[in-house]
Amino acid sequence: MANEDTRASARAGSQVVVGLLVVAFGVLFLLDNLNIIYLRHVIFFWPLAFVASGLVALCSDGPRSGRITGIVLIVIGLAMTLNRLGYVYISWRTFWPLVMIGLGGLIVYRTLGGGRVARPSLAKDGVSAENLVDITAILGGFERRVSALDFRGGEITAIMGGCALDLREAALTTEAVINVFAIWGGITIKVPPDWTVILNGTPVMGGFTEKTARPPDNRKRLVVTGYAIMGGVEVRN
Repeated sequence: MANEDTRASARAGSQVVVGLLVVAFGVLFLLDNLNIIYLRHVIFFWPLAFVASGLVALCSDGPRSGRITGIVLIVIGLAMTLNRLGYVYISWRTFWPLVMIGLGGLIVYRTLGGGRVARPSLAKDGVSAENLVDITAILGGFERRVSALDFRGGEITAIMGGCALDLREAALTTEAVINVFAIWGGITIKVPPDWTVILNGTPVMGGFTEKTARPPDNRKRLVVTGYAIMGGVEVRN
């Protein structure tokens, strides 16, 4: 029950930020139609979308790596905005190496830092590694089929690559949680038809999609949480 309340609170925080952004855009279009402001001047500040995405990530009660991602997005948005205002000069030849450095640092953090899901579960609950997944695809593809008798979840990371996880031969006792992180990449998860899928992810210029059957009960639940940044996560049968 406590986990459900935490997830509900996280969803509410993200939805409030998204709702405020929608209201802000509506106000801007209304003021433009009333000739009070000129929308083309507002579009000049489009990098602030990165700042808004970062705020969504920060307001989500997710893993620490998600908050790091939010801070990175805010820094990128502010740097691009200051560049357009002429306060700083950042060329594309400088920007892309900085992006690569940031992505590399994020990969190292997610590999060695405290944001991992599988290793803490192993240490705390004594769960066998056979019942967990820990997948990372960078500039490439990764496909895996799992047939665990007591699947407990894990973590999937796709950075400018793709991951495909097939769980149709796996068994689920009660609930499993998979933390996903997709940036400029895609993640596909196939589940049995008797599993109930709960999407708690936060899309940032990306998307989460569920294409599964509705089982008669929800005793077997797979919770998919995390972030899709300019990427996609799909769960289907």
